[in-house]
Amino acid sequence: MRRRPLLPSRLLATFGTLILLPLLATPASADTRPESIRLLAKAAADECFAGVGVDYPPGPPCAVGQPKVNQSYVWGLAQSGRRLWFGTGANVLCLKPKGYQVREPILNADYVCEFNQSQPARNNPAWPATLGDHRAPEVYTYDLATERLTERTADITSASPADANLLNTTAGLRSAAAHQGVVLLAGPSVIGGVNVFAFDGITGRYLGATNLSAYENIRHWVVAGGVLYAGVGVGINGGEAGKVLRWTGDRTTPFAFTEVADLPTQVADLTEHQGRLYVSTWPKAIVEGAVAPSPVDTVAPGDSGTPLAPPPADDPNDLASIWMSPLLAAGAPGLNPEDAGNWTQVWSAAEYEPDPVVRRAYALGGLASFGGRLYWGTMHVPLQATALHVSVYPPRTPAQLQATVQNTQRAFAVFRGQNLGGAHERIETLYGESTLPAFDPTANNGVGTWAPAPTGVTPVYGGSGFGDPFNLYAWKMAVAGGRLYIGTMDFAYISLEGQLPTPPAAGATTPPTFGSDLWAFDAPDRPARAVDTGGFGNPLNQGVRTMIVDGSTLYVGMANPMNLRTDPTPGVPKGGWELIKVSRR
Repeated sequence: MRRRPLLPSRLLATFGTLILLPLLATPASADTRPESIRLLAKAAADECFAGVGVDYPPGPPCAVGQPKVNQSYVWGLAQSGRRLWFGTGANVLCLKPKGYQVREPILNADYVCEFNQSQPARNNPAWPATLGDHRAPEVYTYDLATERLTERTADITSASPADANLLNTTAGLRSAAAHQGVVLLAGPSVIGGVNVFAFDGITGRYLGATNLSAYENIRHWVVAGGVLYAGVGVGINGGEAGKVLRWTGDRTTPFAFTEVADLPTQVADLTEHQGRLYVSTWPKAIVEGAVAPSPVDTVAPGDSGTPLAPPPADDPNDLASIWMSPLLAAGAPGLNPEDAGNWTQVWSAAEYEPDPVVRRAYALGGLASFGGRLYWGTMHVPLQATALHVSVYPPRTPAQLQATVQNTQRAFAVFRGQNLGGAHERIETLYGESTLPAFDPTANNGVGTWAPAPTGVTPVYGGSGFGDPFNLYAWKMAVAGGRLYIGTMDFAYISLEGQLPTPPAAGATTPPTFGSDLWAFDAPDRPARAVDTGGFGNPLNQGVRTMIVDGSTLYVGMANPMNLRTDPTPGVPKGGWELIKVSRR
């Protein structure tokens, strides 16, 4: 049994020794920060754990074993009136996509992934090992007036066996929206399709559920021009294509949708900008890379002098991209089925990343309209670029493998553009790099080598990840109170196994911090400012998964997968989801 983190330890060791970049955007000191931060609600322990492969003892409270908190993400978050609605995701770190080859269970002081040794998996041998740690998601409301948290999961499970089955087979409630008096919570099904649950946003009454069998993934919704839209993925794990759905329902028929975009890759996030809808996408390689062999086992035997093949040609449509809709006001109001084929690709990862294999593993995260320009950021699933690169260019020695791990890592970049798709288009890299490592398979007598290659840009403000190489996702963006906020996923805690490195004596670099970041652009002509770089006081909060806006206030849903961190001692960081309020002072 592995007792180390989820990724192969030899690769983590290399990943964790990345050169720490200078922090070029300076945090505001705590006494001058314009925002106040408050914890509204926190996941509670919901199971007892007595060891991998051991049936779960009764509780909590746990007379045997220790408390475990399975619910790890506030995954979908919406506001209807004075109530926040949110759905959770359980043990997300342990859930793997279809086709992933699970190995041994993982156990350490922070979390456990039992895979096929879990009690549900042992009781159901047909259940895939990739889903052994699956638990049904939960639904909550938080009343902003009374500050009361109410669980509403039973509204679904008690409605009918069919409704309960839909919830029990939902991987997690990955998205949420509220519009015209209806609250929708949706997520991918573990047996196929997307499951959607509806509530009356005024009375709170449960309206029912359905499975949208034509789609496989859903992440975000947006209201644009008075119309609600959602982005979805098609095919296995949502990796074959993307669609944008227009909601045409109401309280009596809450599950009516029509397709208004037909895209080559799955949709990640959506926003309205200057009368159009813009979406960010994930490429197919993200899904395929997830099921590739572990890079730690891919040192290729044979003649190290055999020349390597050239890299595969780019499919410009199958890259992380920004797509632009037709004008919302053109023709019939909003987007309609006739608009589905009229979207325009206005940016892709090929315009920044010099390595043709690494760029295929780029994903895009949050995007937002701010100051007349569109902002967006990249996402880099840990070691996915490594796995993809190894599948194309298998390393022949351990040293080559280490070089591949080192040189395929990327922290997120932040871009902005104006007049996208027009004659006077301008795209700027706000945070990124002027050079990145690229692999030349023809160098070194055909063995290949890594060397710096120009990206073709000069960052306006600073380095990737706001100067932190462990900031891998620009996960969500939102504009509140005239400021653009960017929430990140910080991989330092898992990568460094909870141990911060000793700062260099010369002080030339800023050591990483544990926990997600929240940064703010106070104005379009200023660099970003650090609102918080420590997971809002909990270093186990690895990501800002979702944000919604209420005037100048942000409500933030956190990702925290540390399911064994349940020590009740005050001040000790705890695992499980958190709901945070960020407000102006």
